[in-house]
Amino acid sequence: MHIRNHRFRFYAVISFFFLFLFCLTARLFFIQFFRSRYLTNLAERQYNFFTELEPVRGTIFDRNLRPQATNIACDSLYAVPKQIKNKSSTALQLKAILNLDTNFFLERLSRKKSFIWLARKISPENAERIKELKIDGLGFIRETKRCYPNQQFASHTIGFAGLDNKGLEGLEALYDEYLRGESGWSTSIRDARQRPLPMGEKFVPAQDGYDLVLTIDEVIQFIAEYELDEIYNKSGAKGAAILVMDPNTGAVLALANRPSFDLNAGAAVEEARRNRVVSDYFEPGSVFKIVTAAAALEDGKVKEEDKIFCENGAYRVGNHTLHDHHPNGWLTFREVIVESSNIGTTKVAQLLGPEVIYKYAKLFGFGSSTGIDLPGEVSGVLKNPRQWSKTSIGAIPIGQEVCVTVLQLANMISCVANGGLLYKPYLLKAIKDKSGETIKEFNPVVIRRVISGETALRLRNILTDVVGEGTGRLAGLSNFKVGGKTGTAQKIDGGTYSHDKFIATFIGFVPADNPRLAMVVMVDEPQGTYFGGTVAAPVFKKVADKVLKYLDASKALEIARGN
Repeated sequence: MHIRNHRFRFYAVISFFFLFLFCLTARLFFIQFFRSRYLTNLAERQYNFFTELEPVRGTIFDRNLRPQATNIACDSLYAVPKQIKNKSSTALQLKAILNLDTNFFLERLSRKKSFIWLARKISPENAERIKELKIDGLGFIRETKRCYPNQQFASHTIGFAGLDNKGLEGLEALYDEYLRGESGWSTSIRDARQRPLPMGEKFVPAQDGYDLVLTIDEVIQFIAEYELDEIYNKSGAKGAAILVMDPNTGAVLALANRPSFDLNAGAAVEEARRNRVVSDYFEPGSVFKIVTAAAALEDGKVKEEDKIFCENGAYRVGNHTLHDHHPNGWLTFREVIVESSNIGTTKVAQLLGPEVIYKYAKLFGFGSSTGIDLPGEVSGVLKNPRQWSKTSIGAIPIGQEVCVTVLQLANMISCVANGGLLYKPYLLKAIKDKSGETIKEFNPVVIRRVISGETALRLRNILTDVVGEGTGRLAGLSNFKVGGKTGTAQKIDGGTYSHDKFIATFIGFVPADNPRLAMVVMVDEPQGTYFGGTVAAPVFKKVADKVLKYLDASKALEIARGN
């Protein structure tokens, strides 16, 4: 009996050990084949510390290498949740400094992670206050933050980058692949208390982004924005825009819109962010008469002194009666443009025919995008002659039933100013690396010849008379001849032309005999006086006067330095 009990206990113990060994083997088998990857990754996360190294985003310069978008160093706050003992107290203290919801911090501090961001790129003052709390488990990583030293200056051109230094608007977005660079990384081994060990470190440096050099001139941009602000506030307008271009290259020297926004504030309301120069189209009114005039002169249908009867201010076209602002009898073709006669222009258009008007409008680039290096450009509206009604021949040649952008108007007046060539407008002059070496350079591109040099000269002379003795007198300068054209367009409101909502424009070039500047000024819904000649033309005069003085002073300085 005693021997039998002894054997039973012996077999029971042996069985238990075999069962225990089997369970251990099964567990090891399970870990090895089903949990090995998870546990390996967990160990790597615990002991290998990975840090992404942020590249420095490229700087954006104006044409004279004045910085318009730079970077500043700042601290970003992170947490190691398991090291924070009193999460509620920590959340309350951070809320008081960073002004974020307490639940936001509690939720993040409760995550089972070894690293979590709490606030990115905070101000130096807030970073210092958090450091003074001396809370275990909170730390800082040095990052860079996009900074725009001139705030709303050229905001619609430059655009802005987001929290992760990714371009979101304007040139920041369009050339993001050049600006952002490539991230680097480093790894280090840490012990159980997350202390770095002097072994196993690996490091790949970040590659900083390239710099952009724009065609924009900071001084010209400042002048344009200052004068645009003046008319925008004075007229109580809904919006306004100005574009200054080198007519001989297509380079944009200044581009501004109102309303605007501070680039350092990031995203703003859509109304302020909209780049009206490229994304808003409108009926241009009388400035479009340049197309009709150019077509008539180029095709030899009329000459400057040919007489046209302007019907004393009323002329029937289809089922519509066309009117002039001031009734006229006989006018020469030159006077038709100088006095901006709707009836005289329509009669010339009838002589040419719809196909010719459409042909030259297309040649000037209307109805098509210009291809400028800015996002959001629209092509406007230009109807094919097959879609014209019986009254279209009395509407399109005078700037109705056609929609254009400020940029397209600038292209047209530049073409007249430079002798008949249509250039592709551009904003980027060069891409450079951090050592100043040019990676890519952008040169003027001629799209096509629109009119002959002779026709352009004749048209320039007519447009000079528009400013000298016609509707554009308020754009004139005492020391330079100016050429240009006024426009006052009724806006469509409720399906009909409004009698109290207008778009005032002036497009011009200066000096008239050797143009250095082409400019478009557009004011949307000015209150009170609303004519292009009284609202937009004076802005052209002020900007042109200051810019020409600046260019002459810059040239004199360059000569002095050369000597």
